[in-house]
Amino acid sequence: MADPYNVMDSFQPFEVVAPATTANLGPGFDCLGMALDLWNRLEVVPVPAGSPELSSVEIVGEGEDELASDASNLTIRALRFLFDEAGLEMPGLRLRCQNVIPLSRGMGSSAAAIAGGLVAANHLCGHQYSRNELLEMAATIEGHPDNVAAAVLGGLQLVVSDGPQLYTAPIPVPEEIQAVLFIPEARIATSDARAVLPGQVSVADAVFNMGRVALLVAGMSLDRPEYLDVATQDRLHQPYRQPLFPAIKLIFAAARDAGALGVFLSGSGSTVLALTRGREMTVAYEMFEAARLTGVSGKVEITRPTSRGAHVVGKD
Repeated sequence: MADPYNVMDSFQPFEVVAPATTANLGPGFDCLGMALDLWNRLEVVPVPAGSPELSSVEIVGEGEDELASDASNLTIRALRFLFDEAGLEMPGLRLRCQNVIPLSRGMGSSAAAIAGGLVAANHLCGHQYSRNELLEMAATIEGHPDNVAAAVLGGLQLVVSDGPQLYTAPIPVPEEIQAVLFIPEARIATSDARAVLPGQVSVADAVFNMGRVALLVAGMSLDRPEYLDVATQDRLHQPYRQPLFPAIKLIFAAARDAGALGVFLSGSGSTVLALTRGREMTVAYEMFEAARLTGVSGKVEITRPTSRGAHVVGKD
């Protein structure tokens, strides 16, 4: 373990990047998360000694007119959380958050903010904490582990909570797999998306999802893309969330008809994500058209899964 920096002294400016993430992947409710090759960038600069302003936050891009720029900012809170865990005083910081991950669209914007803040704080503290320890902190701050597991560790992660203990397992993703996203202008708050879920489900629906989570893991691990259409089906959350976003059925159908391997609501929505291996432009066009014909405006993005989680730029 490296010795901590004397955080009261000045440090060299550095940058942290943190990925967008998608959770659930259909059936893996609250236990599957995957990092995507879309990155928020956090610039960390020391505040000169004697400055009256200990910490400041500038938001550029997504959320610049609505995210907090004071001590309540989620990235600042994550930084402070780690310093408190380490028993160290947080130095004065100037943060510049360049955000590309849309807010309240099921793409892990809060997970990226938390992961970026924790990685930055760990860098300042001399990398006292392992990735798994960062994940435990992130899950405590976020309240659920699926998005933050992917944001901290990268790749496709299976994560299970057993009391305070988190168990994670990376699932290999075939290199040729890409992700086509339809990102609506309309948002769905996570709290609203959770509020519509039932307190109990039938045994038949539970069995339906258990089998499909297993098939999804097998399909990815064994590079069997023909499994993914069935493996991304779900009965635990998407049917209950459809009234919040009625167009999803048509967008799902359009993606499948255009050649998508599988399609699902990204996290709690409103983004719809299609897994592809070829025909990405066709899938994107058909998803966009299906949304347009139902009066839903938005944009499409073509990206791919990434094996990297949040990290200091230029560092392993």
